[in-house]
Amino acid sequence: MTQARASTHLPAGHPAVPERKIGILLVNLGTPDGTDYWSMRRYLREFLSDPRVIELPKIQWYPILYGPVLLRRPKTSGENYKKIWNYELNESPLRTITRAQGEKLAEAFRDDPRVVVDWAMRYGNPSTESVAKRMVEQGVDRMLCVPLYPQYAASTTATANDALFMALMKMRVQPALRTLPPYYDEPTYIDALANSMTKFLGTLEFEPEVVIASYHGLPKRYFEAGDPYHCHCQKTSRLLREKLGWDEKKLLTCFQSRFGREEWLQPYTDKTVERLAKEGVKAIAIINPGFSADCIETLEEIAGEVGEIFLHNGGTNFAHIPCLNDSEEGMTVIETLVRRELMGWL
Repeated sequence: MTQARASTHLPAGHPAVPERKIGILLVNLGTPDGTDYWSMRRYLREFLSDPRVIELPKIQWYPILYGPVLLRRPKTSGENYKKIWNYELNESPLRTITRAQGEKLAEAFRDDPRVVVDWAMRYGNPSTESVAKRMVEQGVDRMLCVPLYPQYAASTTATANDALFMALMKMRVQPALRTLPPYYDEPTYIDALANSMTKFLGTLEFEPEVVIASYHGLPKRYFEAGDPYHCHCQKTSRLLREKLGWDEKKLLTCFQSRFGREEWLQPYTDKTVERLAKEGVKAIAIINPGFSADCIETLEEIAGEVGEIFLHNGGTNFAHIPCLNDSEEGMTVIETLVRRELMGWL
């Protein structure tokens, strides 16, 4: 319904009523605003004070967080971000790619004036709250939240939804809300991973003996508490193997990005890469199926640090397979899932 048509149903003198719109909000993890100490500190403080991320009592965790962690880690993390920073736009690759995903999804809906597409970060800027408020001000009264995490974890999908829920709690007039379920076993996602991998591996001058599917890790106790993340990752890898016609020796499942001293999900990516090199494996590739966009954990940790571990311990050829990002395959996944979840609204 156009605004002109909507206005014909209003009494004389009534203020204009914005056209009712449907909002699609893409949400990714987050990014610091810069690589300097204070930008990194603000980002890490917000991220690591989330009780979904660090499931410890504040009385136990906060002395550590506001002590050694926020004193030392901002400098170290800032140096790592500098290695992958998009200096042309003065932002992290995650922000660049997430913006591109939002713009391309908006282009896919360009013929429907009812649809508003935007993007936000769970931590850092643009914040989920600020973007949700802007969308409502544009007339959005139905909103689909799209956490860009294929596999569900309380520390990713749930906290992304939490941020939007908390933003809506402050609004007098809330939009109706839907959230995208995890899509770890969706055929469109598995097909996109397989096609993207096949195309990239075809550009290499070597054939990997082993490919590792490396997922972000979680403390083991989160899994024991009932988090389904580990199971989702294993199923993604199994379906990807089946799609490619590979066995478990060709495509391994590992977990990266440990933090702290407690045990996390295993096998660990860095330890596995070191072992493979020492056992005589000369060529490997790593893909990150749990990340919808390349970021510090894929570009610096995997393509950088883990690659160096492999080469240092006797490996010869190493490749990092890019995430789906805003590629044709990646956008097909997002658009397909979004259109399905909007059924009944569009």
